[in-house]
Amino acid sequence: MKLAHLPLRVSIGAYFLNSGLGKRNLEGAAAEGMHGMAVAAMPQLAQLDPPRFAKLLSYSEIALGAALLAPFVPAPLVGLGLTAFGAGLVQLYLKTPGLREPGSIRPTQQGSAIAKDVWLVGAGLTLVLEGLTHGRRRR
Repeated sequence: MKLAHLPLRVSIGAYFLNSGLGKRNLEGAAAEGMHGMAVAAMPQLAQLDPPRFAKLLSYSEIALGAALLAPFVPAPLVGLGLTAFGAGLVQLYLKTPGLREPGSIRPTQQGSAIAKDVWLVGAGLTLVLEGLTHGRRRR
């Protein structure tokens, strides 16, 4: 892991790890609410029941957080994971009614909490691009 990646990877990795650990035992209305919001953006997720969806989301966040924190996981690889996860959250933001102002991509007050996840895409792409171009500069 490059020293310059350390602040980004530790801060986002710790956040994802904590978020995933917090969702491990999510059940009932909390799991149903999270599942319902995800299904509205990605209908194929309706195939999963809410508790299973919550578990898979939890495990995904734990795995991504651990990968970000592990110094031996290459930046482009962990960046791809972060970009994919962030892109899913951006899709959720764009497809969920009430999160954006009518006719705009600007968030409503309710949408601000999810709209900020575009930063995850930017951070992930930064790790991917910097990791892929770094080796070319040395040659």
